[in-house]
Amino acid sequence: MYRIINFIKEFIRETDKFLLVLCTVTSAYGLLMVYSATKPTLSDGAVFSRDFRTMLIAVGAGLVFAIVISLLDYEFIIKLWPLIGLFCVGIMIVTLIWGKAPPARPDARSWLVIGDTGFYLQPSELVKIGFIITFGFHLDAVKDTLDKLGTMFLLCVHAAIPVLLVIITGDAGSALIFILMFVGMMFMAGVKLRYFAAGAAIVAAISPLVWIYALKDLQKNRILALFYPELYPAVIYQQDMGIKAIGSGGFWGSGLFKGTYTQSSLVPENQNDMIFSVIGEELGFVGAITAIVLITLIIARIINTGKKSRDNSTSNMCYGMAIMLAAQVIINIGMALKLFPVVGITLPFFSAGGSSNLSVYLGIGLILSIYRYNQTKQLDNLRLIGIRTPFTE
Repeated sequence: MYRIINFIKEFIRETDKFLLVLCTVTSAYGLLMVYSATKPTLSDGAVFSRDFRTMLIAVGAGLVFAIVISLLDYEFIIKLWPLIGLFCVGIMIVTLIWGKAPPARPDARSWLVIGDTGFYLQPSELVKIGFIITFGFHLDAVKDTLDKLGTMFLLCVHAAIPVLLVIITGDAGSALIFILMFVGMMFMAGVKLRYFAAGAAIVAAISPLVWIYALKDLQKNRILALFYPELYPAVIYQQDMGIKAIGSGGFWGSGLFKGTYTQSSLVPENQNDMIFSVIGEELGFVGAITAIVLITLIIARIINTGKKSRDNSTSNMCYGMAIMLAAQVIINIGMALKLFPVVGITLPFFSAGGSSNLSVYLGIGLILSIYRYNQTKQLDNLRLIGIRTPFTE
């Protein structure tokens, strides 16, 4: 018993309590909003909706996994990078073969059905965390040769693998997040601006080909609907209803469980992609700003951990996690405000979904491990030792 008490005291002393509490509070806020969004769909006698239960289980399990991962030395986690990379590629190949499209996303075969439970797993969410680990280590391994064209080519190949795999499954939203993570992590690693300029030129040159040959009609229509909503009323309907819901909330909101649009289920998928409309309608400007501030504090805390990290690879990983969260927040809220087309991106900690919530907490566990073990490691341990890599000479 004495050892257990000491272990708990040590864990409390060394872990990033502020980040853990922030994440827990933000998820509780998200669960409340998902409950409100799904309350009108409850059948007689039901207390919680399926989406709420799935999110609750994912958050609970995610917190447990985050704590367990935080107890592992991050150097041990990084040494597993080849297995993590193989797992990510393998699970995406499995998804390509046996992937299913849920009723809400018939255009994307990006989910795996877990046995006879009826629950869906979206592997691309797990792959995001795997990419943060493998790409963060890759950047560190080649940090002395970042100016070389061959190095840049290998980094681009590394990023292209998950992007292409998720695009093939029909998950364009996740592909966009991978691209933004790639660009952001490269920038934070110190890649010269001329490479970004060259990349931007290439993107501009191939954009017409992407529009003609790569984008599906639905994806094109979602973009066109932002500029010509009168020509695509069915396509823009979800965003129209969402922004009306947000506008009706005013400064203080209509009141929890009292939003006209939310409680009438007028906003399609308002528990997932459009959860921000529920926050804006029922809790108003105050509730929306509170949600943004909470996530911003989480992102800032992760960046701070990266800045204080004693080795380059873990700094890269912290920045990668922060970029992933920031990109999803900006795109999701942009969708709700009709600034961006709908691309199926969830709002971290708020949107319903087991895969997204569980994966975020796996990433938080990695950040907690980096924070914890940077408190105890000696300053002379500036580089990882004993890790063989094909990226270095």
